[in-house]
Amino acid sequence: QEFVTVLVRDPRTQKEDSWHSYIDYEIFIHTNSMCFTRKTSCVRRRFREFVWLRQRLQSNAVLIQLPELPSKTPFFNMNNPHHVDHRRQGLQEFLEKILQDALLLSDSRLHLFLQTQLSPEDIEACVSGQTNYSVADAIHKFASLNRRFPIEDEERKKGKTDADSDSESSSSGLRPSDDSISCGCKTSPASEES
Repeated sequence: QEFVTVLVRDPRTQKEDSWHSYIDYEIFIHTNSMCFTRKTSCVRRRFREFVWLRQRLQSNAVLIQLPELPSKTPFFNMNNPHHVDHRRQGLQEFLEKILQDALLLSDSRLHLFLQTQLSPEDIEACVSGQTNYSVADAIHKFASLNRRFPIEDEERKKGKTDADSDSESSSSGLRPSDDSISCGCKTSPASEES
């Protein structure tokens, strides 16, 4: 039975410049689905990147009615935990619904959004063939730069003792880091400021 678990969690305030801040959210994916290049991944995204993703998915899947994002209210207060958590829940529900649709799962933009830290502009360039790396290359490169996940370490250890193992993570050759944390998400340079 195939499954895709998605969690949107750990909202953090990031400083854009001396006047502007925004909140980004960690997106954690764990799956056994053949649609995904990596079975476990963790990235950080901000609300406007979700807005971009929804617009791109909608323009490519015109016949599908995409779920709505939480409304962008002018009264949103990033210092109000209730507002932040309400948005986080809405973003998680949005992704949960999208990941149930086979047509949307075939969109490379979705995979790059969920499994790399590429900007929307770089995602577009990659998908349209304007980069010297493919979608799979981008996802593998991000995974190799990222800290490893404890669950992948377990699969890798099993892979050494199980000759029949074809686990992607057991053959990746990536070294586990000593400082793996709960999800193993390596923060972007911007998020290390907080």
